[in-house]
Amino acid sequence: MEIRDVPYDSDDAVLLTAEVQQEYQRRYGGEGDTAPIVATEFLAPGGYFAVAYEDGVPVAMGGWRRHGGTEAEIKRMYVREAARGRGHARVVLAHLEQHAAAAGITRFVLETGLEQPEAIALYRSAGYEDVPAFGFYKDAPLSVHLGKTL
Repeated sequence: MEIRDVPYDSDDAVLLTAEVQQEYQRRYGGEGDTAPIVATEFLAPGGYFAVAYEDGVPVAMGGWRRHGGTEAEIKRMYVREAARGRGHARVVLAHLEQHAAAAGITRFVLETGLEQPEAIALYRSAGYEDVPAFGFYKDAPLSVHLGKTL
C-alpha cells in the first residue's frame, strides 16, 4: 500500500468521499454527514489529507484539520468495502498521527457514530478514549467523541 498526500478536493478523495457518504446514508439514513467541510482546511499548515493506494487504485483515505491550538480533528477516515479487513485503516491512522505530530499537533480528537462499531473498535484499540462532545454533532445521540494525546 502506498499513501499519497493529496488535496481534499482531488479526484480520488472526491470519489472516496462520495462512497463514504453513501455508507453514512446506509447506516444512519438521511443525507449522510452534513457537517460543514471546506477543502482548504486540509492544507498545511492547518491540516493534511491523504489517500492510500493498492496497485494504483484508491482504497482508503483520511485527514486532519486543526481544531484549535495544537489540537486537530480527524476527518473522513474511510476504507473501501473491498479493501476492508487488511489493516488499511490502522496504517492510515498511524500515518495521520505521525504527520500531525511532525506538524506540532499534540492531540487528536474525532467524532464517529454508534452505527460504526468497527471504527470505534479501531480507535479504542489505538488508544483513543472518550472526550467531551464537540463540534457539529455534539448533541447527536448516536455520536461518539474520542481523543488521544500524540
